[in-house]
Amino acid sequence: MERLRLAVSHRPPLPVPAPPHLRRRHLPSLPASLSLPRTSHALSSPHHRLSPAPRRRLPPLLASQTPNSKSESEPARPPAAGAKLVPLVVSLAIGLAVRFLAPRPAEVSLQAWQLLSIFLSTIAGLVLGPLPVGAWAFLGLTAAVATHTLPFAAAFSAFTNEVIWLIVISFFFARGFVKTGLGDRIATYFVKWLGSSTLGLSYGLTISEACIAPAMPSTTARAGGVFLPIIKSLSLSAESKPNDPSSRKLGSYLVMTQFQGTNSRGDYDSCGIAGLARCLLDLTSPNAEELPWAAGNSSALFLTAAAQNLLCLKLAEELGVIIPNPWVSWFKAASLPAIVSLLATPYLLYKIFPPEIKDTPDAPALAADKLKRMGPVTKNEWVMIGTMILAVSLWIFGDAIGVSSVVAAMLGLSILLLLGVLDWDDCLNETSAWDTLAWFAVLVGMAGQLTNFGIVSWMSSCVAKLLESFSLSWPAAFCVLEASYFLIHYLFASQTGHVGALYSAFLAMHIAAGVPRVLSALALAFNTNLFGAITHYSSGQAAVYFGAGYVVLPDVFRLGFITALINTLIWGVVGTIWWKFLGLY
Repeated sequence: MERLRLAVSHRPPLPVPAPPHLRRRHLPSLPASLSLPRTSHALSSPHHRLSPAPRRRLPPLLASQTPNSKSESEPARPPAAGAKLVPLVVSLAIGLAVRFLAPRPAEVSLQAWQLLSIFLSTIAGLVLGPLPVGAWAFLGLTAAVATHTLPFAAAFSAFTNEVIWLIVISFFFARGFVKTGLGDRIATYFVKWLGSSTLGLSYGLTISEACIAPAMPSTTARAGGVFLPIIKSLSLSAESKPNDPSSRKLGSYLVMTQFQGTNSRGDYDSCGIAGLARCLLDLTSPNAEELPWAAGNSSALFLTAAAQNLLCLKLAEELGVIIPNPWVSWFKAASLPAIVSLLATPYLLYKIFPPEIKDTPDAPALAADKLKRMGPVTKNEWVMIGTMILAVSLWIFGDAIGVSSVVAAMLGLSILLLLGVLDWDDCLNETSAWDTLAWFAVLVGMAGQLTNFGIVSWMSSCVAKLLESFSLSWPAAFCVLEASYFLIHYLFASQTGHVGALYSAFLAMHIAAGVPRVLSALALAFNTNLFGAITHYSSGQAAVYFGAGYVVLPDVFRLGFITALINTLIWGVVGTIWWKFLGLY
């Protein structure tokens, strides 16, 4: 009892109901011209402290508002979760229509036809986007296993693909460049050396991108992590602002040259191989993924400058097209047309899309000041330099000593982890790398199984017969196929996704039409690098540059088309002669 009395005596007092004259009442709404009377003195009485619901001072109601209008402070509703209904229905309908409505050819097994329907439904979902790319790819993989179309081991076989892991590691290398500031330092040096004019600035950014590209195989990382911040800084110093008429002073030109240059390079290389103008035109946009103009050419110039390049050669290998000493062979084939395109594109865009500011005398001084603030090269930057030299050297000469490209990349990443340039959290936080591993392995795995089931050979033979019915020579067939491969990218928002979905099938069509095998493999690979800038959604880099706010959509489409025509002429002349000299056709 004593404990109970102590507990009761220490219990906080219960709230006492407020007297009637203080209780809240629902008053009828008053005219806007009237105001409520001032609070009476009764509200200051001691009883007010006992009210169970303390009053809050509410913001005044504006004349334009109604009593039912929502407060600005009200939290926004979260976006609807789950799949988008219309894209989901369309994606599933495509696969179901192929499986149950389209007639199955006699030479194609039921299992192969069912896998084709799942694959097409997966591709449709990647284009329409009912779910994020990785999630939709996983659903496609689940469908293939659940319907017994593929056994579990076959469905997941591509997760051990060396090239896919090389792509994943390339994301980590790119993070190292950004984290250490090495990429920023290299680009700033070129601005200091060449940046006294707007055209010089463009060339400085282009050349620096080409220098970084072979050791930084992520075009999106180069664009967003290195070059776009430099372009924005230079533009703002010249009072060229995004989403403003002043953007045409400097920013629009620098962004567009980086953006379109990427496309040109990729396109050039593809067409150069064939030496055909029409093909070149179609290939021009693929490289846009990288810094618009520089990145495209750089990606096409070096085998290791873009992740999709190595994947293309791996898929070609599976179809029996072997390119000896691939790094050197790629560089030799791409070097002359890519370099000519690299040098020509900034000047041509300077003429057709001129900046309002022609001279930038302050840019070298700004770059020098930035380098001064950055200080001397740090230990981590030196480690990054040494590691990249080692990795690129092994990529070039590794075949001679039995070191594959992925092993070279693994050694480089191990060094960066051991010496603290990167830590494991950096790798874990690179979500785009793990997402790419998931969905890309699904696409590559399905494409490989389609080849094993005979779907690819059946499709290529059908296309070859169609081309023969028009009595097309192999150069003409080459142009038609390359143009189709290029134009289809208007439906894709990823270059690697495009490769995983269509490269094997189109390469088989080239070979069936009589196009030289090595020429076919390289042309399609170069083409892949070039269509990254044809639209604002055609690649990760395209989205980065367009999102900066310095270019408008009509200019992206218009200059993308014009640049493609220019690249066609360059590759049609320089590429044809160069590839003939190398004996590719």
